[in-house]
Amino acid sequence: MRIGYLINQYPMPSQTFIGREIRALEDLGMTVDRFALRQWNGTLVDERDRNEQAVTRYVTGIGIGRILLALLLMPFRKPFAFLRAARLSLRVARRSDKSLTLHLIYLAEACVLSRWLIESKIEHLHVHFATNSTEVAMLSSVLGGPPYSFMVHGPEEFDRAATLSLDEKTARAAFVATISSYARSQLYRWIRFEDWSKIKIVRCGLDADYLTTEPAPPQANRRLVCVGRLCEQKGQVLLVEAAAKALQASGPFELVLIGDGDLRPAVEEAIARNQLEEVIKLAGWADRDEVKQHILDSAGLVLASFAEGLPVVIMEALAMGRPVITTWIAGIPELVVDGEMGSLIPAGDVDALAAAISKLLATPSEELSRLGANGRARVLQNHDVRQEAARLHQWITSGNDDSRPVRYDTKLPPDKKRELQQAQS
Repeated sequence: MRIGYLINQYPMPSQTFIGREIRALEDLGMTVDRFALRQWNGTLVDERDRNEQAVTRYVTGIGIGRILLALLLMPFRKPFAFLRAARLSLRVARRSDKSLTLHLIYLAEACVLSRWLIESKIEHLHVHFATNSTEVAMLSSVLGGPPYSFMVHGPEEFDRAATLSLDEKTARAAFVATISSYARSQLYRWIRFEDWSKIKIVRCGLDADYLTTEPAPPQANRRLVCVGRLCEQKGQVLLVEAAAKALQASGPFELVLIGDGDLRPAVEEAIARNQLEEVIKLAGWADRDEVKQHILDSAGLVLASFAEGLPVVIMEALAMGRPVITTWIAGIPELVVDGEMGSLIPAGDVDALAAAISKLLATPSEELSRLGANGRARVLQNHDVRQEAARLHQWITSGNDDSRPVRYDTKLPPDKKRELQQAQS
């Protein structure tokens, strides 16, 4: 089966889970074509991301002139389909917090994408994030493109559920995947009751790089790591404040912040104000192997977010046997059990964060190993990308029918078939 994947911007450093998912579907025998509306303009430090970029087709990459030409020609090629798509675009625009001009741009992009999908004989289009990329997929399907599904991560999609027309997008989709029970419940709030059965949980997963090799146990080395884009919702400024309190209470330690973003100046200012230049290191973006090594070299991961879906970096840290300190929000408590894999704290509570850091710094290696082993077992059970891709494969090939089994490609070697069947079971 030939399917397409559509993302607004792809690849980006924070989208490793999408690449893993695509490769797992390819292992199941699917042919996956990558599409994106636009190319990310940052620097890709990971070779795997650069390889993904090389095989991704970008709608805006053809230039504004050819996009407008596709929009102008579509009424002559498919007049009735174009009229339906235009009416749908206007209806969605009336509910949106974005301008009508942007929605007309989405319609033009759909004219380009639908032609590409038909020419490539794409049988199904799967989209990540319920924002403009899903709108383009929905309009593309009206214009004669294949059926579509989409993955909802949150929290931005839930913050803007009405203006994103989540109900309309869900009603027209073959199914909707989401990453946690919490996210599913938030979708239930915004869509028609009649469409509840379309919502499927497909958790983000890890691949063999994390799941097949038993990591070395953590050591009480007083080194912590935080991985994430430097932005408000990740809470790094609050983490700096908490680090200052933990330093006073527990003595010297090291905290490495991996990532970059718009909030870097504010984080740097907080570090200087609290005189933490010897404690906190800003490492910038790193490739996947470097991130993995930073986590392995630490006693644990700290993530102080107050808006999340279910962070993949928490899965990665637990898979490597490292306990975590994170916040009691969204889908995180479905993965992290407080006291069994680390600490869950109230979001935005600097004192609780500082206390959790001090507690982890004082934890002996034997207890760190126990916490890490518990976390790794949880990830192995619920976040194997092969298992989650098998679920996605089933719904793509069977629509919204849960009873239909996964169809394995008969060309796969017997050992691969057995491995995939075990993962799905």
